[in-house]
Amino acid sequence: MSPAFLRIHPADNVAVALREVPAGTDADGVPAREPIPAGHKIALRALAAGEPVIKYGHPLGLASTDIPAGAHVHSHNLRSALADRLEEIPPSPAPVRAAAPARVETFLGYRRPDGRAATRNEIWIVNTVGCVNVASEKIAAAAHAELAGTGIDGVYAFPHPFGCSQLGDDLGYTRKVLAGLARHPNAAAVLVLGLGCENNQMQEFLACVGPQAAERIRWFNAQDVSDEIESGVAAVRELAAYARRFHREPIPVSELILGMKCGGSDGFSGITANPLVGRIADRLAAAGGTVLLTEVPEMFGAERVLLGRAADAATFRGVIDLVNDFRAYFQRHGEPIDENPSPGNKAGGITTLAEKSLGCVQKGGHAPIAQVLPYGATATAGLGGVALIQGPGNDGVSGTAMTVAGAHLLLFTTGRGNPMGFPVPTVKISSNTDLATRKPQWIDFNAGPIADGTADFDALTDALWQQVLDVASGRAATRNETRGHREIAIWKDGVTL
Repeated sequence: MSPAFLRIHPADNVAVALREVPAGTDADGVPAREPIPAGHKIALRALAAGEPVIKYGHPLGLASTDIPAGAHVHSHNLRSALADRLEEIPPSPAPVRAAAPARVETFLGYRRPDGRAATRNEIWIVNTVGCVNVASEKIAAAAHAELAGTGIDGVYAFPHPFGCSQLGDDLGYTRKVLAGLARHPNAAAVLVLGLGCENNQMQEFLACVGPQAAERIRWFNAQDVSDEIESGVAAVRELAAYARRFHREPIPVSELILGMKCGGSDGFSGITANPLVGRIADRLAAAGGTVLLTEVPEMFGAERVLLGRAADAATFRGVIDLVNDFRAYFQRHGEPIDENPSPGNKAGGITTLAEKSLGCVQKGGHAPIAQVLPYGATATAGLGGVALIQGPGNDGVSGTAMTVAGAHLLLFTTGRGNPMGFPVPTVKISSNTDLATRKPQWIDFNAGPIADGTADFDALTDALWQQVLDVASGRAATRNETRGHREIAIWKDGVTL
């Protein structure tokens, strides 16, 4: 039978229950004093009040009371110890980059006229304002049905509530996100649909999108036509003639951009799914590709892990500024920086934000941190490392931010389960077999066998890498694609008129 507990790092003074275990079960020679739920922690030795609790080789927080050996360690006896600001620390030596693979791997993608790669050949409808959400969805549905099987992978709209009654940064965020969608290479062509009287005026928005090939983009305001649905379908029909010019061809994986996301995490996320995704990050970075990470509040407490991999002094400084600016964002709103994890996270065994963060950042593997970007920016292809993107932990906002940054696919790990999908293929990876068994309509890949003891990291890494290449090449579709889960969410931090 597989072990009941896992001690992740030799320095750890807690271990994780790999299944629900009864009192008396052995954990590194220490009997459990009480039942330990799956994903939760057990003390491997007596811990004094105020002593650091160590997991992943790093402190999660401090014991809030004396904890005897074998006791359940969770919210009742463990407290956060996060500082309000990350103080200056000496930079580490530049990280050693992994050796490039012996052979150049490829996927079957689409080559756009500007040289960028794509994994889908779709037509996207981007609406400047929420007032035309229904119109954009009706246009997409009608055009999708008409164009099915004609060389177009699909026609999709992405409704949102913004674009009017916004000022300042809020309006700027909306424009940046929608413009990033309009520029995304997975959209062979784009229809921009406006209303006409919104704050996000068409001409200002198109200027934010930037120069586009005339054949690739159409736009109009619904107030200026007699039937916006009919006009929209006609415009998509014209765009389809352009999109059909593209065909799949071999493209080096160095041009692939993967976004790494977690949501609905549990105590297994940091020991199965997230480190598995981290191995994919390392493999892609070694091949010269780009890995994206965001969810900045879920870096709090794990900053030193990232700083130790900064590629140069400017990136080191950028990481510090990124996390401190986000701490200041919380403080401006009078909110504690560690009001996290969520109730679902805690039920799954995660106690403090530092614990969540130390599990979360494993999605970036050990690759160099090579770029730090503001919200709404586009990442560099062929980076050979990780780009950190400003953005909150919220699943919708962070997943959208990585899509806008240019992610061709998202790898989304979850322990509690989440059906959400994004405009690009979203590979859902379960941290435990129970979730994969109960929710096959949500889950694309199961990392649970690592905890079950029925498969190792090497085998599952190879299998997940192959699935990534199959999805990128169009040989496989993700659950979010087959079930129609394509959503966006835009960060809001200001006044609504």
